[in-house]
Amino acid sequence: MLDVPDGGAVPVEVRLPTLLRPAAGGQAIVPVEADTVGGALRTLQEAYPGLSGQLLTDEGELHRFVNVYLDDDDVRYLDGLDTKVGPDSVLTILPAVAGGA
Repeated sequence: MLDVPDGGAVPVEVRLPTLLRPAAGGQAIVPVEADTVGGALRTLQEAYPGLSGQLLTDEGELHRFVNVYLDDDDVRYLDGLDTKVGPDSVLTILPAVAGGA
């Protein structure tokens, strides 16, 4: 799907929702380097410990109430956290909306 150099991390732009920005120093966009979606999220959590537990479960899985899009595609319909990222990919994190009567 994406052209990724073998074994190399590439620049990825992570866009955070308003709810998570305080844990990332108020930033709306955080650049990271990774080769997979999971790698990008783990790098983000390492850089901003306040995000730990908000994106990934203790088992390392994506929380069910967090949606992550690689460019325009929901990663759950790709290869999940193992989805490869390409140079200049954009990850958008969105909290799930639920409820109703």
